[in-house]
Amino acid sequence: MLDARRELLTILDGDAAYLPLPIASPNESDRLRTHLGVDEPIDERCALVVSTSGTTGVPKGAMHTRDTLHASAEATAARLGGPGAWLLTLPPHHIAGLQVMLRSLAAGHDPAVIDISAGFDPAALPAAIDTLDGPRRYTSLVPVQLRKSLECPDAVSALGGLDAILVGGAATPPSLQRTAIDAGLPIVATYGMSETAGGCVYDGIPLTGTTVHILDPDHEGVGRVILEGPTVALGYRNIPDHPAFAGSRSARSGRFRTDDLGVMRDGRLHIVGRADEAISSGGLTVVPQIVEAVIAALPNVAECAVIGVPDDRLGERVVVAVVPPRGVQAPGIDEVREVVTDSLDRYAAPRQVFALDSMPERGPGKVDRRRLRDLLT
Repeated sequence: MLDARRELLTILDGDAAYLPLPIASPNESDRLRTHLGVDEPIDERCALVVSTSGTTGVPKGAMHTRDTLHASAEATAARLGGPGAWLLTLPPHHIAGLQVMLRSLAAGHDPAVIDISAGFDPAALPAAIDTLDGPRRYTSLVPVQLRKSLECPDAVSALGGLDAILVGGAATPPSLQRTAIDAGLPIVATYGMSETAGGCVYDGIPLTGTTVHILDPDHEGVGRVILEGPTVALGYRNIPDHPAFAGSRSARSGRFRTDDLGVMRDGRLHIVGRADEAISSGGLTVVPQIVEAVIAALPNVAECAVIGVPDDRLGERVVVAVVPPRGVQAPGIDEVREVVTDSLDRYAAPRQVFALDSMPERGPGKVDRRRLRDLLT
């Protein structure tokens, strides 16, 4: 039984407003209290304030109502084949973890919970999955957790018995997704954020009620992604009229302008990268995620992140941080430059490779590029 079960049900009923805090991180809790103003008046429609992971380092609080949360739970159940019981493997104060619990409770089932305070251990999955009592059984993982799980045969067997495994929080490398599918895992790649009550696009296809718009597409159809639908938050706490929520809002639908670049092909959304993470090197623009997709396909790369660091001649120099699989040597600069040059272009090829044991994170599965840039420079 969850200690916060009563509060979670209150959120679903819309009878009070809560701001979940990471009690295991007092400094982070204090930071969120300060930035989000917990003691100030709040919109009476709000049932949940959930903090963003914040690419700028300053968290914002997305305000959700009981209606946005129920719309998310109902659309998710409809897409996955029906309501069910959920297993929590993510931090419960982030939107992905909160939604696991809220969707399970909305379906009438207490979620199962894996303690990740000391890190995620895939060996705990079989016992936890056995406790799920719903007619259908689900969980959510971030790509790093999926990769770890694939290294544990018992975890793979247990996960294969679920009806769906949502994978999100960060882009899932195509090679990792293929490996999981080949292992018989029911993978569903999700796209969404705190402002949209979590994932609202599954396997590139918007959930019922959600519409994807591409703002100012270029000649290849790539532009900024706009999400519209009933799961969009009211706005940011204490930041009225924020431009990301600009546009008319009806009683049942909102509109959110993301910082992601994407393109629609055959009715599916493909995320290309982030507008605010593009690297300007020698007068040319490099989108990190496109380069990362190429490098991540190398067999000696488990995770990678491409960033720009200051350079007197180029303005920014493209470099890559790599986490190799356990017991494997990271690729050298020649190997990385060759594969990127062959697939993309020479100007996009990193000029340095840094091997790390792990990536700094700003949320479940999300690389903290600001900290990584500080680390590498």
